[in-house]
Amino acid sequence: MLMRPAVAATTGALLGMSALILSASPSHAAPQRADKTEPPTTVAHRGASGHAPENTLAAVDKARKLGISWVENDVQRTKDGKLVVMHDTTLDRTTNAEKVFPDRSPWNVSDFTAKEIAKLDAGSWFSESYQNQKVPTLDQYLDRVTRNGQKLLMELKAPELYPGIEAQVLKELTKKGWLDGRHLKSKLVVQSFNADSVKKIHGLKPALKTGFLGNPPKNELKTYAGFADQINPKYTTVSKEYVDAIHSVKGPHGKPLETYAWTVNDAATARKVADAGVDGIISNYPDVVRQETGG
Repeated sequence: MLMRPAVAATTGALLGMSALILSASPSHAAPQRADKTEPPTTVAHRGASGHAPENTLAAVDKARKLGISWVENDVQRTKDGKLVVMHDTTLDRTTNAEKVFPDRSPWNVSDFTAKEIAKLDAGSWFSESYQNQKVPTLDQYLDRVTRNGQKLLMELKAPELYPGIEAQVLKELTKKGWLDGRHLKSKLVVQSFNADSVKKIHGLKPALKTGFLGNPPKNELKTYAGFADQINPKYTTVSKEYVDAIHSVKGPHGKPLETYAWTVNDAATARKVADAGVDGIISNYPDVVRQETGG
C-alpha cells in the first residue's frame, strides 16, 4: 500500500529516532570502566625519595608537603624480630653501617638488632641536610603516616628471608588500627614480588587489598586474581593491551584488577603509562608525575 508523503516522512523520522535511542541504550554500549575519566593515583616511592632519603620519616613528610596522599615503603625484620622499614636486604647503601660496624660485612638487615640499626645514620648518604635520619621501625612509620593523614602501599621485601612475617605484619597493623574498615576500604594495600607471600596475606586477611609486583603473562592473570587485587608491573612492560587484559579480569573482591606502574620518574613516561590506562603511578618524584597527569 502506498503512503502519502507526509505519513512517510513521519514514519521515517520515528524509525530514525528509534535507531538513535537503541544505539545509545546501555545494553548496546561497549562496557566502560567507571573510573575512566579519573587520572591515575600518584604514589610516592619509598616516600618522596627523589627529594629526601628513601624510606625515612623525612621522605614521608616531604610527600605530605608535596600534597601526595599515597606513600610506598618496604618492610623487613631484624635479628631480634622487630619490623623495620628498609629497601635493601643489606644496610650498607643507605646507612653508615660499614663505618659503625666495620667487622659485620655484608651488613644484612637480619644480622642486626633493632637497637643496633637505630644507631645508624640513614640520611647523610643522600644529603648533609638529612644527617642522622634514622631507619624507622614499622611502628614509627605507621604513626607518621597516620599523623600526616596519608595512605600506605606496603611492600613485604624478600619475605622468603623472614618466615612468618606476613602474620607479624598483620599483627602490627591491627595494633596500630590499620585493619579497621576505613583503612581496609581505601587506605592500605600490601604487595610483594613473592606470590606465595601475597597468597598468605590474602589467606590470613581476605578483606585486605593486596598487590603482586611483576608482569604475569596474560593467560595467567586469572590465577593471580585469586589472591591479588592489583598487578603492579615495571613501567617498561606496560602497554595498553596489557593494561586492558588486567582490567578484564576480576580480583578476589569482585572488582576489575588494578595496575600500578613503577618506577616512573619523568613526565614523558608518566604520560605514556597514563595513556595506557594504568590506575596508579609509583614515583620517586611524585610531584613531576602529578603535574603531568593530575593524579
